Amino acid sequence: MNRLRDTYQKIFPKKLPLPAGIYHYQTPPETPQQYRLHLRLEPDGLGLLIVNAKTVLHLNQTAAELAYYLVKQTPDAEIGKQMSRRYHVKKDEALKDFYMLRDQIDALIHAPNLDPETFLNFERRDPYTTELSAPYRLDCALTYRVSAASNPEDVPAGRVRRELTTAEWQVIMDKAWQAGIPHIVFTGGEPTMRPDLPDLIAYAEKVGLVSGLLSDGLRLSEHEYLGSLLQNGLDHLLIVLHPEAEQSWEAVRDVLTADIFTTVHITLTPDNQATISSLLQRLADMGVKSLSLSASSEDLSEAVKNAGVTAAHLGLPLEWDLPVPYSSLHPVALEVAEHTSLPQGMGKAWLYVEPDGDVLPEQGVTTVMGNLLVDSWESIWKNRPQA
Repeated sequence: MNRLRDTYQKIFPKKLPLPAGIYHYQTPPETPQQYRLHLRLEPDGLGLLIVNAKTVLHLNQTAAELAYYLVKQTPDAEIGKQMSRRYHVKKDEALKDFYMLRDQIDALIHAPNLDPETFLNFERRDPYTTELSAPYRLDCALTYRVSAASNPEDVPAGRVRRELTTAEWQVIMDKAWQAGIPHIVFTGGEPTMRPDLPDLIAYAEKVGLVSGLLSDGLRLSEHEYLGSLLQNGLDHLLIVLHPEAEQSWEAVRDVLTADIFTTVHITLTPDNQATISSLLQRLADMGVKSLSLSASSEDLSEAVKNAGVTAAHLGLPLEWDLPVPYSSLHPVALEVAEHTSLPQGMGKAWLYVEPDGDVLPEQGVTTVMGNLLVDSWESIWKNRPQA
């Protein structure tokens, strides 16, 4: 890929880029290994290829064009013809680089536990340091209402006077897609308190957005309700476990039998720190494949580090850049704190939308960048935090 790129750049003038925009490919339902590709072509010709809404490739112009043909499922003969015409190279040379890119992406699809940004033979950049035209993800708080299992004081209900309607959230999803954002996570409060959640998931699927859900999981123990979310296109799930509630464990068991990627989150507190090892063992015995950990206070920093070690011994991979809880007290941050600073995705890789449409850099930050229902995307993005 680098050889072909260098040849293109040294010998031939830079070609006009393909039309800017976001392009989407999803494997057919009968494909054994399901995956999604989102390609965002920038006006300058550079591209972002996002694999399964998690792994991000930064592409130069020629690589972005090859990715465009991959996403559009262009026949090989046409790819060779187009690249040969645009760059005056032999068709087999162009196809060789296309096959290389395709094989690299295939390797990414099948590789577990990748960093948020992985580059293989592509130019490596630190996560979240590249200038973007839009974030990778919107975390949308549908409501600040909570279920009986949660403490109402944990959500800033006083910040909003109303919740957006179904139609208004659809407008926001349309804006997100048009801006080039491929991924939306429904959160709260407790998003299952919204009766239209299945409809919103279905609309995200219709638009082309990858959709995730962050929930306390209590309603997910209702088989018919869980089935409606999955049938409408929910792609992944994060359950905030309430260890003291057996219904919460029941929801985890039910979800693990379903065909959906699931992460379980535990917040360490003074009440559960003594039993965290047994809680993690129980999750491992149930077959949990992804874990998120944080602590309720800095006094528990050592406990959460130890929990991270226990999780590793149990084969529970740790996630650190999930929508909530936004906390610096998680094992990954604590592990690297002595050596380097963890890249921050706030206002870059993700943004947070409150129930009334106000946009924040992330949950817990009170700076309002604008309202996504009434303000243009361009005006909101200009107000993002600057490094």
